[in-house]
Amino acid sequence: MDKRLPSLVDQLLTSYRDCGGINHIDGANLPSKKAVAKLTEDLLDLLFPGFHTDAPVCSDEVPSLTLKSLTDLEFRLQREIAKSYPAGGTDGPSASQQAMKFLEALPELRSLLATDVEAAFDGDPAAKNTDEVMLAYPGIEAIAVYRLAHQLYIQGVALIPRIMTEWAHSRTGIDIHPGAEIGEYFFIDHGTGVVVGETCSIGNRVKVYHGVTLGALSTYGGQRIRGKKRHPTIEDEVTVYPNATILGGDTVVGARSTIGGNVWLVQSVPPDSVVTYQLTGQNIRQRTSVAPDWVI
Repeated sequence: MDKRLPSLVDQLLTSYRDCGGINHIDGANLPSKKAVAKLTEDLLDLLFPGFHTDAPVCSDEVPSLTLKSLTDLEFRLQREIAKSYPAGGTDGPSASQQAMKFLEALPELRSLLATDVEAAFDGDPAAKNTDEVMLAYPGIEAIAVYRLAHQLYIQGVALIPRIMTEWAHSRTGIDIHPGAEIGEYFFIDHGTGVVVGETCSIGNRVKVYHGVTLGALSTYGGQRIRGKKRHPTIEDEVTVYPNATILGGDTVVGARSTIGGNVWLVQSVPPDSVVTYQLTGQNIRQRTSVAPDWVI
């Protein structure tokens, strides 16, 4: 053993004492990031049977496999939810009740995800079939994990929803906060760099391209603005092109609008608007037009 190691141990112990906010010693156990990641993978297997397994799945095996998966997931999910409770427990639903409520929501989540797969296939002429969409499109994986995490989020489960969406973020480059409200037929094309904030509200049949940020206008208020509406509202059938930035809790993009690439938008636009940048002489200015009959 190197003679310098005992001294280094003393230095680290001093750091643990002085910088206590970044270590968790002698406290209640916390959800395991590895365990939550594996739970998320197994939930995707359950949602999309046959798409995430090495061996083919036969219809005769589905009932027994599904029961086995649910039984295993219930136990593991209950264990991680219990670890998310503050020390001393909670006055709300038990970990067992929370786990079962979540699992009971899976059929409805599958129906919602079916609309997302349909939106991706219908919205991308490069897609040969829905199998390709399911296997190769990062947006579908990010949305699926978001919808799972959102269910836990609205149930009031702490920590786990954010761990799930950050796991998907690391895999897909798409960052969707589990608190966001997203309607059906949601399509993220390409996906890399998309950010959807916690209080964002997205309607039905919305299409978002890579690099889009639906964020907060300012976070200087820190924890004082927690729980307030900080992110934009995107109404039905809006298309947001690459690298557009739409900010602010009071910003509403009206239904059927189109937001062009690289647009910086911090104010509301009415339904059927087209927001683009135009080059006029040596200057670039943002232009908004309202054109009800405008078609992509």
